[in-house]
Amino acid sequence: MKNILNRLINHEILSKEESKDVLVNISSGSYNPSQISAFLTVYMMRSISIEELAGFREALLELCIRVDLSDYNTIDLCGTGGDGKDTFNISTLASFVAAGAGIKVAKHGNYGVSSISGSSNVMEKLGVKFSNDKDFLEKCIDKAGIAILHAPLFHPAMKNVGPIRKELGVKTFFNMLGPMVNPSFPQNQLVGVFNLELARMYSYLYQNTPVNFTILHSLDGYDEVSLTGPTKMITSTKEGMLNPADFGVRLLEQNEIEGGKTIEESAEMFMDIISGNGNEAQNNVVCANAGIAIATVTKCSTLEGFQIARESLLSGKGFLALKTVQELSK
Repeated sequence: MKNILNRLINHEILSKEESKDVLVNISSGSYNPSQISAFLTVYMMRSISIEELAGFREALLELCIRVDLSDYNTIDLCGTGGDGKDTFNISTLASFVAAGAGIKVAKHGNYGVSSISGSSNVMEKLGVKFSNDKDFLEKCIDKAGIAILHAPLFHPAMKNVGPIRKELGVKTFFNMLGPMVNPSFPQNQLVGVFNLELARMYSYLYQNTPVNFTILHSLDGYDEVSLTGPTKMITSTKEGMLNPADFGVRLLEQNEIEGGKTIEESAEMFMDIISGNGNEAQNNVVCANAGIAIATVTKCSTLEGFQIARESLLSGKGFLALKTVQELSK
């Protein structure tokens, strides 16, 4: 590691193979916490290269506990996090709304590192069982349309990094990797990223996979469609800009999509919104993201996807998907 750190400090870039080896060594406990922390810190000071990101991704996918859900044509709705915006759990809510609309969802998530409440914090609070048992996950998809994949159960390689990330409390390159290392290898992916440079890198990496993808980045910094301004959208066939008007809704203020200050508040907000008691701004931002997931899978238009999502949320189908997962968790 000393040699690697010296090279990185001298602004050298690692090859894909070297990057992969470092992550494999981290997972096998070959480095001490100070070395891992220094390695993570380097990438907060400089951009990560495509080769490095590809190497890190390959290592995590090779080391993960795979679960085969390929019979279901699933989608994962997942943001990188690390946008520093502290919104409520938009992509997790959108996942249940999409499931309520008949889309099969394999939601990869984790505890919050740089945010107050990550997807897994809220799911745990609401009594959702975390499991890597294939039968349980298939039952969830069959009955609820959604399975929750809690990252630590599938990525034992990360156990040496988790405590360090938590102590650092800032975004690291693991935020960039999260959406790209879903252990069920979904055929479709809706991924939000925290800057345009990362959107380009994701696009490049995904072009070389069979995944049907949509990448989102709101130009004011959100890793999802925020409706607070224009959103850059990149798919396998096109790229362009999305505006609130494309969904037939108004521009939102940033404070309208802020999250809770504690995990308890976040879970309460989650329940209000999924049970149809959210306000107009909350409903619209959830349905915009769920709508793009629906459009990614079904190839309908953005507006149609939004309307299907809205129907799922307001008719209680999204809420039913959550209740079903809660019941199966007992």
